Amino acid sequence: MPSPQKPKPQTQQEWEEDMARQILQLTRSELYLAFRYLDTALSCMPFVPDGDIETTATDGRSLRFSREQQLRLFPQNPLFLRRLYLHSVLHCLFRHLWLREDRDPVLWSLGCDITVEYAIDAMKKDAVRRPLSFRRMQLYETLRQQKIPLAAGPVYRWLLSLPREEILPLRQEFVADDHRYWPTPRQMAAAPRAAKDWEQRAARARTEMRTRGDSPGQGEETLALSLQGQTSKRRYRDFLRRFSAYKEEVHLDPDSFDPGFYAYGLSLYGNLPLIEPQETREAKKIEEFVIAVDTSYSTSGELVRSFLKETFAILQESDSFFARCRIHLLQCDDTVQEDLLLTDEAQIDALLSRFTLRGGGGTDFRPVFSHVARLQKENRLSHLRGLLYFTDGQGIYPKQRPPYDVAFCFAGPFDETAVPPWALRLTYIPEQEEPAMPKEVLL
Repeated sequence: MPSPQKPKPQTQQEWEEDMARQILQLTRSELYLAFRYLDTALSCMPFVPDGDIETTATDGRSLRFSREQQLRLFPQNPLFLRRLYLHSVLHCLFRHLWLREDRDPVLWSLGCDITVEYAIDAMKKDAVRRPLSFRRMQLYETLRQQKIPLAAGPVYRWLLSLPREEILPLRQEFVADDHRYWPTPRQMAAAPRAAKDWEQRAARARTEMRTRGDSPGQGEETLALSLQGQTSKRRYRDFLRRFSAYKEEVHLDPDSFDPGFYAYGLSLYGNLPLIEPQETREAKKIEEFVIAVDTSYSTSGELVRSFLKETFAILQESDSFFARCRIHLLQCDDTVQEDLLLTDEAQIDALLSRFTLRGGGGTDFRPVFSHVARLQKENRLSHLRGLLYFTDGQGIYPKQRPPYDVAFCFAGPFDETAVPPWALRLTYIPEQEEPAMPKEVLL
């Protein structure tokens, strides 16, 4: 009987990688105990050794690590490794990897690092808590005094105003992980699933925080505000689906096609299939829609552009338009200043590149509804599903409900009692914008 084959002995490199993985698993377990609402986010990325980096790095699908760093720091500074692990996970939860667009990559990375480190510094948990350096305290106080929200977008714009010689000390203080694997726009287009998965994990984490999370006194309010900015995008996307309608369109429907009957017919009759794919399918998309934008003096042009850019981006990425569609974009204050008709997706990019606000007076919502009623009477809107009104909420509302759904998307806090009971309502949070930093969160 042949003797059992002895296992192949490990090489030094394999042993180091195995030990580094065990350290990462232990680090993850310690973070589990402190942040149970992050269970899915902490465990979803497999560990991948990488000899080209000196710290950790992620592309949103795996967590790459330097075995040398893990083995060197674990006996001396396990706190740093816990913060480092959480740092990379928060980048994904805040969707920093997929929001850079055409921004300066160095300053965008630094803005994201400052945002994540602030969120960790605000947590009063022994697993990640450490004394703040003077430079960090000074920076947080500066941002608080200038009323700059601790989110990647606002911090990035603030960094653009700094002299270049002030950037290097900030990088030395806040840079933790390696961002070389953050996806490029081309990579994001080829594999968009990772961003959507992390969006869902952010929503789950926020829900878990509300149901079983820690009390605000333990520094969790900062993380909750950051996650709110991510989950608001998902709520807004779901909100827009209310205005879709089912309708047949010319398109092969492979889901209704059974290849078995097709092959059986060919084998039985030679060239006569028993069933062929349907040439039409039922789809839920937007056919007619009205977007009204409040251009009174109380709404800023930058906020309006952000709203339009995000709204159209969501509609385009979800394939929401029928081949023939009619979307009226109205600019209005106390009267309708402009009515732009969009009939296909190609017009959207041109509109956003040359969009300028028209108006600046007071706010009266009623002229928009009168204008829409006139379009319907003239048969220029015969299949209207709904109207979305972006506003600060300070205006005169119509008293009667129109024969279509109406949603008011508010640019900030609003008076609930003034909004008609038949109107849908949602508070809009711009992408990567958040409320101001909580006072005394680091005290």
